[in-house]
Amino acid sequence: MPPSPSSIRRTVDAYLGRHPDERDALAALLAALDRPADVTARTTLPGHVTCSAVVIDHRHQVLHVRHLATGGLVLTPGGHVEPGDRTLLATALREVSEETGIPPGALCLPRQTPGSPIDIDVHDIDADPAKGEPAHRHFDFRYVFHLADDDPPVITPQDEEVSGARWLPLSEVTSPTLRTKLLHARLDGWAEPVNASAIVHDGHGRYLLHLRDADKPWIWEPGCWSLLGGGREPQDRTLLDTVRRELREEAGLTVAGLEPYAVEHVTGTEGTRVPIQLFSGRWSGDPARLPLTEGVMLAWVRPEKFTHMTMLPSTRELLERHAAEHPAPAEGAPRAESPSGAVLNVVGVHLYLERDGQVLLGLRHPGSAYAGGSWHVLAGHCEAEAATACLVREAYEEAGLVIDPAGVDLVHTVHMRERPTDPPRVQLYFRAHGWKGTPELREPDKCVRWEWWNAEDLPEPIVPYTRAAIRGIRAGRNYTELGWSR
Repeated sequence: MPPSPSSIRRTVDAYLGRHPDERDALAALLAALDRPADVTARTTLPGHVTCSAVVIDHRHQVLHVRHLATGGLVLTPGGHVEPGDRTLLATALREVSEETGIPPGALCLPRQTPGSPIDIDVHDIDADPAKGEPAHRHFDFRYVFHLADDDPPVITPQDEEVSGARWLPLSEVTSPTLRTKLLHARLDGWAEPVNASAIVHDGHGRYLLHLRDADKPWIWEPGCWSLLGGGREPQDRTLLDTVRRELREEAGLTVAGLEPYAVEHVTGTEGTRVPIQLFSGRWSGDPARLPLTEGVMLAWVRPEKFTHMTMLPSTRELLERHAAEHPAPAEGAPRAESPSGAVLNVVGVHLYLERDGQVLLGLRHPGSAYAGGSWHVLAGHCEAEAATACLVREAYEEAGLVIDPAGVDLVHTVHMRERPTDPPRVQLYFRAHGWKGTPELREPDKCVRWEWWNAEDLPEPIVPYTRAAIRGIRAGRNYTELGWSR
């Protein structure tokens, strides 16, 4: 089934968000999307959608072919949408495979344009009496791909549609609008990870695996056991930021000491090669207590069970390799993470800034995994670091504030449990006596606004334990308990 008009409209709207000055140039396409006819059908007139593949090699050259249907014009591979193309990106991949013999698995999406068209071009097509086609327009969606391997692929042109193939420098790309955008994007032609996943293990032979939804064919690895992780977003400065954010969003999980492990290549939903930066870290909690927001469940699994589970071979091989490199301690060896019978407490670190009787609060993003749409102080989970170091890091990462760890005092502690099934939490509130900078929205996926509020007239809704902590600080108390039965 070809792409729906609504999905094409979303693609165009996102493109115009990046290139608002092109709205007039795309007026005919927007009008076509408003009509009931299938804009992807070749018979739809006066214009219809086509797709092109812009393949860039490691020498910063772009693949072109001579299209026979256009009278021999040298263009990037491309053509019409077919009924079996699920997405416009799939059309571009099919066309480059048919016209040049390059399979989707030899290509990967660049970080700068991950699955979005770099250019949408509107051009006139002459009448073709032999095919019974009058003059019309093509609305051409152009997608960029990098070669996944160092060695250039063998080009086998499709004789009935194209003749010859050549690699042209970026400055010689034949389409002026495409050439301008490619030069501006500074694409280097090298495959680099745009996704990050976490190998989470307990140090005793168990791996935390995520069972993905089976009824959503558009997601990657539907119905499979997989690793937690996802794609890089604009606010992520590094792939470590990406994997930390994904763990929080998908499972409310914070894993201390995440370290780079390897870069693996998997097959994406459209058949392209996807390089993934893998991180490894240890955690030993109860996955049943995590607030899972995606997929079916999380579970601890030992390597001997992998062969009995629905799992991509590449995932199984990866985990088996990691298990061989990190053998479990001998049976009966003590666990360093948690003394017998102990329950680990999550440690949260919070920044209390007060100025002329006003405190700094941030409005949580409505889609945030925790307290969406509520006001909260700047906060974060303490990882394998001192609490004051965490405070300094979170202040800079979330709001661009520079805090001197020597100039903070612990002013309140909240020991809490929101629900009986939740892990207990120790929430530390530090007052900073000075700071540099003005609060910025550095992580817009978590906070959409910073604002100073009268400490005696706090906004609603506000995170309940933050309200309790502020009241305690104002009253001179240093400790609060919440959610415990007595």
